[in-house]
Amino acid sequence: TIPFRLSMKPAATAIDLPLRDIHLPEPVSWWPIAPGWWLLLAAIVIACLVIWFIRRSWNKRRVLRQLKERLQTIRDDFAEGATAADTVRQLSVLLRRACITYFPRSDVASLTGDAWLQFLDSKSREKRFSEDIGNLLISAPYQPDSEIDKADIQTLFELIERELQHLHRQGRLH
Repeated sequence: TIPFRLSMKPAATAIDLPLRDIHLPEPVSWWPIAPGWWLLLAAIVIACLVIWFIRRSWNKRRVLRQLKERLQTIRDDFAEGATAADTVRQLSVLLRRACITYFPRSDVASLTGDAWLQFLDSKSREKRFSEDIGNLLISAPYQPDSEIDKADIQTLFELIERELQHLHRQGRLH
C-alpha cells in the first residue's frame, strides 16, 4: 500500500487562486534630507562666506597698497623738485580718489572748497583739514611756490598717509 495518496487533479490556475497584485512601497521622499546633506550644505555656505571675506579683505588691502604707492610716488616727485602747487594738487586728487573708493561717488565727487574739507574732517580722526594744515589742499594750488612752506607739505604728506590708513580701517569699498 502507498502511504499517501496522489491526487490526480490538475494544478490550480492563476485565475482560480485568490492572489492580489504586487504593490510596491511608496517612493522614498527627498524631504527631509539626510543629515549628511545638511552638513554638506552648511559646509558649502561656510566655504562661500570664507571666500567672500578673504576676497573682500584682499581687495581692501590691494586698494590701500595702490594708494600708498601713489602717495610715495608723489612724495618722491616732490623730493626730486616738483613744485609745491603741483604736489598739493596731486595729493588732493589722490585723496579724492581714495574717498570715492571708500564712499559713494554721489557723496564725494561734487564737493569742492570748504565743503570738501568739511567732508574730509567728518571722515577723519584728527579733524585737521578745514582749520589746520589740510587747508593747503584748497589754497596751495593758487599760491606761488615761494609762499608755501616745504615743512607744511611734509606735514600734509604725513596727515594724508594716516588718513588713508584710517579710511582703510573704517570704510568699505564702493
